[in-house]
Amino acid sequence: MTGSDDLDLPDGDPEQHADGGSTPARDDGSPPAHDDGSAPSRAERFRVAAVRGAARARELDRSPALQRAVRRLRETLPGDAHFGDPLSLGGARHTEAAGRAIVGLTGDRPGVVRELGLGGVQLWQSVLERFGRGVGDHEVALVFTDLVEFSRWSLEAGDDEVLRVLRQVGEAWEPPMTQRAGTVVKRLGDGLMVAFADPRAALDAVLEARRRLGTLHVDGWSPRMRAGLHVGRPRRVGGDYLGIAVNVAARLGDAARADEILVSGDFLGRVDARTVQAKRRRRVHLKGAPDDLEVYSVGGSAL
Repeated sequence: MTGSDDLDLPDGDPEQHADGGSTPARDDGSPPAHDDGSAPSRAERFRVAAVRGAARARELDRSPALQRAVRRLRETLPGDAHFGDPLSLGGARHTEAAGRAIVGLTGDRPGVVRELGLGGVQLWQSVLERFGRGVGDHEVALVFTDLVEFSRWSLEAGDDEVLRVLRQVGEAWEPPMTQRAGTVVKRLGDGLMVAFADPRAALDAVLEARRRLGTLHVDGWSPRMRAGLHVGRPRRVGGDYLGIAVNVAARLGDAARADEILVSGDFLGRVDARTVQAKRRRRVHLKGAPDDLEVYSVGGSAL
């Protein structure tokens, strides 16, 4: 292999002969000697090493295996693991500006450097939010719901039946939310994200939605809901919310069992505990949530 083939050096490189030929590089990777037998200069050796280092860095940056590893790392970090998409960069805060700068420098090309940079800003943003900075102006009660074992059932049911059932599910659980001043932020296929100004209204809405859904039966499957509720001051970006509070509510919903409603200790503290049947869930680990987060399972209203 010639030095020019290996390094893709431009014309005029010290390894090129005047007649257009090339001299093989040494086995140790250093540039070849000149035609007169003299050793390459320090500048020439540095230039060749820099070119090789840059080529190796590009190769590592484009490595699919390394990119997957960094993405998995970001999923375990606090904060928004999807930070870097257009929605998360739509604000005017310095973290969003830093994210836009990283995306602008790396373009649309996926790469390890891009993911590491966005992961660093993601972590920085989560630290700011933990200390009350970089968050929204108003406290919001956040609700995440979804259907247990929906994916398994939908594979056998077919698209038409799935669509029909999802419409029935929507008619069962959306009215209790909107009638109590809840704002449906997202419809997630078989789930909802809803924001409330009043935590008590959020809990009552979820309890009523669960009751209504319990009356719905489908051939081969009975839709059963699970939900997660948390309070915080997430950042409002367009019609969506971003931040640790959103992640915690979503993780609570994921950790809930069929027909179970999981709430954080912060949420429970915003409602009259005497009116709620709640039991502490101690063996619950939520990725990306604060270590001191308390989790409670709510069975219903004590009124």
